[in-house]
Amino acid sequence: MPSRPPGDKRPVNMNVPERRPAQPISIPWAMQMKAVSTEEPARLVQSLTGAILACGGWVLSRGANDSGTVNMLFEFERQACVDIYSILIAAGLELSQSGHMRFTELCQCTRNRHRDCGAEIASIDLEIQTFPPEIIGVTQSSGPV
Repeated sequence: MPSRPPGDKRPVNMNVPERRPAQPISIPWAMQMKAVSTEEPARLVQSLTGAILACGGWVLSRGANDSGTVNMLFEFERQACVDIYSILIAAGLELSQSGHMRFTELCQCTRNRHRDCGAEIASIDLEIQTFPPEIIGVTQSSGPV
């Protein structure tokens, strides 16, 4: 009986690596948020940048386009979450409902576990659609759209 030529397939070894006990992964809060504002885009970028820096945050990127959309990516220590939330509202931003809910969750979680997580980093990718005040006034006077 002729012998078979060796094949190009080798036997599969079933080496399953040992599993180590699960270690907690430190993942910062990374949130995407949307908001609207009646503020002029360049002025809004400038005032938000200054306010974020004043609260100890870091602005990683910022900009506005011709259609009035402002994009900002910034980070901060979780212990400053109430301050950051406050400056966004004080700047005249109207956050989406999910933005308010996520910020509330972040602030409450941080307050409850302040010693464990106060120095962790939170990241916000914020998209703001700006509208001139006259457009807002026309929309409100004509009724719900």
